[in-house]
Amino acid sequence: MLRDPLFIIVALACLAVAAILILGIGSFGRGGEFNKRNANRIMRWRIGAQFVAVLLILLFVWLRRSGGS
Repeated sequence: MLRDPLFIIVALACLAVAAILILGIGSFGRGGEFNKRNANRIMRWRIGAQFVAVLLILLFVWLRRSGGS
């Protein structure tokens, strides 16, 4: 599975979601001006990245169940 390019893309997408989530939680915890300016933007990025990650996961599962490469 580690040699499957789609699996690697899915894993990277999940890591991107986790990184954005950690950035958002970190800025929320620290508060301050950065959080006031960017909190909503960071969480919108997380939702978008999470949407893409879920679509990629569904594509991966669908291709593997239907006998794709």
